[in-house]
Amino acid sequence: MFPLHDINRAHRRPYVLYLLVALNLLGFFYTYFLTDPAYVIQTYGFVPARFGADVWGEWPTLFSSMFLHGSLLHILGNLWFLWVFGDNIEDRLGHGRFLLFYLLGGVAAALIQGLVSGFSSDTPMIGASGAISALLGAYIVLYPRALILSLIGWIPVPIPAVLYLGYWLLIQFVGDFMGEEGIAFWAHIGGFLAGVVLIRWFEGGSKTQLSNRQGRPDK
Repeated sequence: MFPLHDINRAHRRPYVLYLLVALNLLGFFYTYFLTDPAYVIQTYGFVPARFGADVWGEWPTLFSSMFLHGSLLHILGNLWFLWVFGDNIEDRLGHGRFLLFYLLGGVAAALIQGLVSGFSSDTPMIGASGAISALLGAYIVLYPRALILSLIGWIPVPIPAVLYLGYWLLIQFVGDFMGEEGIAFWAHIGGFLAGVVLIRWFEGGSKTQLSNRQGRPDK
């Protein structure tokens, strides 16, 4: 099921989402057109074994790896999901909290993937999918009944978010169980679960800030 768009209008422009799209595109352009891709991925990708051996030296790769991708299809798929689901989360949290939520979700995804591997894998992990998975986890909590217009074959069908994203999560478990290589399934699962857990805390904080602003007299 490929998502075309959600039927869930946001009320403010998602400026941070625009920024994230631009940064990912810049990272892709830099990697494949301005330098040696293998060097960039090996140096700035998240390598669990390297991180386990030198946490303080390798912690920046938790962030840099989010803005690197392995192929054109990889980046286009990730950015499409970010575009479809991210605007409503930014609308709900506000720009600053949305950015923090996104980055924390990506960090949690990388650490969970590393933990599952026992921090022994030498394969660099790259991509925005862990952070985007956190947005999907937030979306299923905040908008479970929102409709996702999705292609099933060539037919567009509106599907409730709870079913669409539940199916997406199931696919991650199945992929890991089947031993499909080249995809960090536990980063997807971990990011999703982190989003489910974190969103209520983030949302509560954003509501408090909004209430404080509304109760403050204008100067």
